[in-house]
Amino acid sequence: QVLEKNGLKRGEDGLKVNMMAELPSNVFLAEEFLEYFDGFSIGSNDLTQLTLGLDRDSGLVAQYFDERNPAVMKGLETLIKAAKAKGKYVGICGQGP
Repeated sequence: QVLEKNGLKRGEDGLKVNMMAELPSNVFLAEEFLEYFDGFSIGSNDLTQLTLGLDRDSGLVAQYFDERNPAVMKGLETLIKAAKAKGKYVGICGQGP
C-alpha cells in the first residue's frame, strides 16, 4: 500500500523489494518472510551479533565475535537455501571473512 501510494508497484519496471535479514527471527521464519519479499540481503554483522548475543564493539567480548561460528553459519545457510529454493535473490553485506 505504501509503495502504491507513492506511484510504485512491485514487479513493475523491474521493481523488487528485498528485505534485510539481520535478526535470528528472520532465520527462523525465512520461508514466511519470502512470501512478502523478493529476496534477502543478509546483514552478517548484525546477524552474528544477535545470534551470539555479543556486542561487537565491547572490549570485553568482541574477541568472540566470529561469523564462522557454527550457529551463525547455520543461520546463513538457512537463509540462502530458503531464498534459492524459491528462486529469489540473496546477497550478503558485512565484514565476514
